[in-house]
Amino acid sequence: MNPSTRKLSLLGPAGVLEALLDMPELAQGQSPRGLAVIAHPHPLFGGTMDNKVVQTLARAFVQTGWQAVRFNFRGVGASQGVYDNGQGELQDLLAVVQRCTADLGPPAAKPGDLALAGFSFGAYVASHAVHALSVARDISKLVLVGTAASRFPVAPVERTLHERTLVIHGEQDDTVPLVDVMDWARPQNLPVTVIPGVAHFFHGQLPLLRSLVVRHLTSI
Repeated sequence: MNPSTRKLSLLGPAGVLEALLDMPELAQGQSPRGLAVIAHPHPLFGGTMDNKVVQTLARAFVQTGWQAVRFNFRGVGASQGVYDNGQGELQDLLAVVQRCTADLGPPAAKPGDLALAGFSFGAYVASHAVHALSVARDISKLVLVGTAASRFPVAPVERTLHERTLVIHGEQDDTVPLVDVMDWARPQNLPVTVIPGVAHFFHGQLPLLRSLVVRHLTSI
């Protein structure tokens, strides 16, 4: 944890949720671009907010001027509650968005300055959070990495959000086969960025992953 990281305790639907807020370095008088909320991999298979891919996503957002919140789903670390097959975890993510946009939003931030990101199981949860928030909130950026399309019913991405969405997958992902992500993306005509020779956890390619996310976040 770096000096620009703050510990948070947020009230979720099943109790307190443990979270970390990573802050960008800003010039005096400058406000963050907005708030990014990042969801971690499967709680029952060692997924936490300290996962290296999740940390890499947070660094990419912070590098480009966003506040980044990563949190532990219910039953993970100091977060209260028990695993709930994705349904409760979706409510956790929505609670984090609600709490943080109310308490952390800088004065210059617009209501639409919200980004969502997730890795593996977290990408599945984030996809459904987009739909749950679509009526009340505009999503500025969406980043889905190692999307668990073979294991969970990942929600489609609305066409109006495609240009603001980045889907990244490893060619040699042995946890979520690339073919399953392509089968999910193909009916939507949603582009997928494939990193050659990379497995699920992006070992040895985290700098490249961060670079691709930074490029997406700095695009129009």
